[in-house]
Amino acid sequence: MLSSVPVIAAECVGVTHPGKTVAGGAELTLNGLRLREATVFNVDVYVAALYLEKRLTSGKEILDSAGFKKLVLKFVRDVSKDDVSGAWSEGFEKTAGGDLGKLTGRIAKLNGWMTDMGSGDNLTFTYIAKTATDPNIEVNVNGIRKGTIPGNDFAKAFFAIWLGSEPPNEGLKSGLLGGSCG
Repeated sequence: MLSSVPVIAAECVGVTHPGKTVAGGAELTLNGLRLREATVFNVDVYVAALYLEKRLTSGKEILDSAGFKKLVLKFVRDVSKDDVSGAWSEGFEKTAGGDLGKLTGRIAKLNGWMTDMGSGDNLTFTYIAKTATDPNIEVNVNGIRKGTIPGNDFAKAFFAIWLGSEPPNEGLKSGLLGGSCG
């Protein structure tokens, strides 16, 4: 049965994301989106969109929540597999703290699933909590399910890359928390 609720899309630098999506049977709402820029030259890389079961404006609250979450990265330029993997490794170094050693194997698994990304390609990460103690992140590359990575420690460190104290660029976190595209 189709829902009668309108689905309002949001746009950022020409990239459109739907206002709603589904994860694990739960309807998720677009919480926010923002452009990821890299290097001192502010090179556009991707538009990140964060979906949650209910809108939240606190990174800590989102990181601590057990509800479904979905992060979609839609690339606006070509990025090599090595650059994508390097960004994950750098992000985890900033967010994992003393747990980095415990995450090394799972980070390697994530990096192993990465491919060269072209303009228009997507990476999708869905937080699925089968139980409060058994969450997983499902990884999709261009709509192809690569697998899941278990552990709340991994999930928290992963989402903290964008929602923690040191997001990849100024404004990215605020955009995902419902601020403007930039």
